[in-house]
Order: sequence, then C-alpha cells, then structure tokens
Amino acid sequence: MSAFNRVRQRLARDRRNGWLGGVCAGIAGHFNTEPAFFRVGFVVACLFAWKIALVVYAVAWILLPPKNDSELAP
Repeated sequence: MSAFNRVRQRLARDRRNGWLGGVCAGIAGHFNTEPAFFRVGFVVACLFAWKIALVVYAVAWILLPPKNDSELAP
C-alpha cells in the first residue's frame, strides 16, 4: 500500500461537524483538536494567498473521502 493511500485512509472529511466541505473538521478530528483552529488557519491563509488556499481546500475536498456512516453514528 502506498503512503498516499495510508494517509487517505486516516484522513477523511467530517460531514457532520463540517461547515462547507468538512475538510477542516476532518483534519481536526485526525489530530484530536478543535476544528476552529484549522478554520482560523484557513482564513489567515486566505488573507495572504487566497488563490493558493482555495485551490488547496478544493483539492482536499475532492481527494479526501467522507467518513463512513458507521463512523458518524453517535
């Protein structure tokens, strides 16, 4: 299994706690932290390089799979 596939299996978009695509919430869930930290980081990145930040977010939205429904159950 390649390194990219291992990262994709661990990282997943969190549709339940996400605002737009669940990318920040999914990354925060992976690191066991609050999604607000990643959302603020994304906003700060947009202030300095908004085109790059939006492309990175869109690519992450496309490449990261959503969490399974069994993982979303309380």
